[in-house]
Amino acid sequence: MDVRSDMALEWQLRGVLEAADDDTVEQALNAVFAHMHGGRGRKRRGGRELVRLLEETRGRAAAAGEWQVVRLVQDALDYAQGHILRPDFEERYRLFQDGPRDEVQREYLGRTMWATHRWMVEAGREFLGSRPDAGIEEFLEHFRSQGEDAWFMEAPEDRPGRYRIPRGRAETALWLERVLRDGRIDVEDPAEEARRIVASPQALALLAADREGRLILQAAELRRRAAGVRALRAVVEDRTATEADLQRALEGNHWIFGGRFVGEAARRRLVPGDEVDLPLIRGDGALHIVELKRSMGLKDPLIKRHRNAWVPARAVHEAVGQAVNYLVGLDEHRARIREEFGVETRRAGALVLVGHPALHPGIPEDDVNEVLRTFNSHVTRVEVLTYKELLDNAERSLAGGIESA
Repeated sequence: MDVRSDMALEWQLRGVLEAADDDTVEQALNAVFAHMHGGRGRKRRGGRELVRLLEETRGRAAAAGEWQVVRLVQDALDYAQGHILRPDFEERYRLFQDGPRDEVQREYLGRTMWATHRWMVEAGREFLGSRPDAGIEEFLEHFRSQGEDAWFMEAPEDRPGRYRIPRGRAETALWLERVLRDGRIDVEDPAEEARRIVASPQALALLAADREGRLILQAAELRRRAAGVRALRAVVEDRTATEADLQRALEGNHWIFGGRFVGEAARRRLVPGDEVDLPLIRGDGALHIVELKRSMGLKDPLIKRHRNAWVPARAVHEAVGQAVNYLVGLDEHRARIREEFGVETRRAGALVLVGHPALHPGIPEDDVNEVLRTFNSHVTRVEVLTYKELLDNAERSLAGGIESA
């Protein structure tokens, strides 16, 4: 894991230390500083240990009810792991300290706005010169359509240093997106797929010339999904793969969890102190969280013998307990989450992915799956699956898609 540890992070954490009141939080922050300066030379240390110490600090702040500190520590974690860019992070820090703003960023934004408005004036004069009878609505529509077409800007090879906005490309993309949606074609993101196609004149020409173009798109999507399943299976069967590795392999592939999910939520941190692994959105608009544990790298057994039957072992119960705690937090903050993020959590559910039947070579795979299915039938809002069963379900879904195509 590439974890960033620099002066900006330390400055921000020094500010967090001033904001903290609880002794245990201050102790945790001092442990962070000790780690950062515990290496050789002047370079600050990062690594997984820094992430662990920051997560521990966040947990202590949450336990103490210092939610402002929780938010600041989460910003530090996001910055250390590369989720927040350095200019944004430094600007936030200056705002928090009521210090000077970044003049370089201000000047850059100022020059950008100046160039944009200058272009708009020149383009407006050109439009009115050719259409002197145009009304204000037509004038504004002209600029709106140009703004949409700007997403498809081209850099002609025969004109270095110059750029070209192809007119009407956005309208074509919108038409193609509606075709993809209304035609019930199995494409994960019709808008993105439409933009990709119209940005390539060759692909657009091929689609327009082929009467079965939609089948081509569907076949391409099936191939993409099959490649995603193969990549995920390689991670699942790797005994050294961590939960973070599994999360990266699953992100962007919500289809693998079944047709009842329409996408992934934009935010993973909806409740202070809690960050879910994968937040999915069901077809009814409700949240469904996925809690990821290790697959072949799981240290503890999935099931154990109890009297004359197999039952779920501690690893399963602990993972389910963690998922339940997440659901409780979502229930308690339901109104705020719906107001701030537009996500419904009242009917939220959870899926726990944990382990692999190969961890028990002496037990038939069907027996392992049956134990978990029996367990699931007695739990209301949480379901437990092994990674292998998830992959097998996904491959059966792909096979059905290929047959129907």
